[in-house]
Amino acid sequence: MTNVVTYLMFDGNCREAVTFYAKCLGAELFLMPVSDVPGNPAPEHKDRIMHARLMKKVPVLMASDGEPGKPPRQGNNFSVSIACESAEEVEKLFTALAEGGTVSVAPHDAFWGARFGMLTDRYGISWMFNYEYPKKA
Repeated sequence: MTNVVTYLMFDGNCREAVTFYAKCLGAELFLMPVSDVPGNPAPEHKDRIMHARLMKKVPVLMASDGEPGKPPRQGNNFSVSIACESAEEVEKLFTALAEGGTVSVAPHDAFWGARFGMLTDRYGISWMFNYEYPKKA
């Protein structure tokens, strides 16, 4: 793995929160609103943030607004996000941590050019695994 970072979940105020954190931490902010998702699956939620990343050489924090209608609460408002070195590492780590846990998103090739999966382990901790495929020239 190349990096492990905390991934925060919000319910409509992600943009406000991560803008505040970026200012406090002196970090560069990247935002991807739901409106940028190919096919815009939820036009009524276009202003929600699908993914945010605060960088300061390496990712400092990541965040999103989560699923509409499923507000986060203390205890389920974060995940441990692992940046993997290969698609095979995604599968290996995912399989190991899924034992006795619950799969939320099986590993798959995501639209942003990565192998991605999510699960909650047997201890109730949420995990995200991401391997960004090399960009094609």
